[in-house]
Amino acid sequence: MVIRTAMAVEDIDDVAIATDSKEVIEIANRYHIKAVMTSSEHKSGTDRIYEASKKLGLQDNEIIINVQGDEPFIEKEVVEAIYKLTKSNVDNHKIIMNSCYKSISNPEADDTNIVKVVTDKNDIALYFSRAKVPYPRDHHFNKYKGHLGIYGFSMNSLEQFCNLTPAPLEDIEKLEQLRALYHGYEVAMVEVKTESFGIDTQEDLEKALKYHKL
Repeated sequence: MVIRTAMAVEDIDDVAIATDSKEVIEIANRYHIKAVMTSSEHKSGTDRIYEASKKLGLQDNEIIINVQGDEPFIEKEVVEAIYKLTKSNVDNHKIIMNSCYKSISNPEADDTNIVKVVTDKNDIALYFSRAKVPYPRDHHFNKYKGHLGIYGFSMNSLEQFCNLTPAPLEDIEKLEQLRALYHGYEVAMVEVKTESFGIDTQEDLEKALKYHKL
């Protein structure tokens, strides 16, 4: 799964797998994919990416896209969209993270495992939640934005983010991107179209095997 995820995006830029598993390092080596051993103490993938980026000696303006290893079906076009957005914002010090969303239906928005994002007119995130936001008080609403957990940073903004103290909202919702909003930074978003899904449960794995014939 991790190797397939890496191979899905390797045409965009250099790819490195950040892991705390010797087994993953060995598998990556067999496929000639760069892999970096990191601490097993990290509480988030972003912290792991930061350690790997330091070990790789990346410069301040280097673009870093964090694609989680459970996304083997992620489309290259989705990651390219975040790459371009991140590059366009590299000198905007208000924007500490870049990410994306897809359009989801009203029933899909009821799922607390699908994170919703509300944005302003410029697609800057106002809030992220597992709850159904915005709440359609007076009428039916069917234009929800489902957040995808892929993040773009510069090396400089990644360092800034990882040096921020965890936020109460982050702990309540278990969403680390709320740390950025809590501390007054902006998260830029871009709309994408995707059929990809993360493999987090046995049901997800069965779906992958059934529909994608892994």
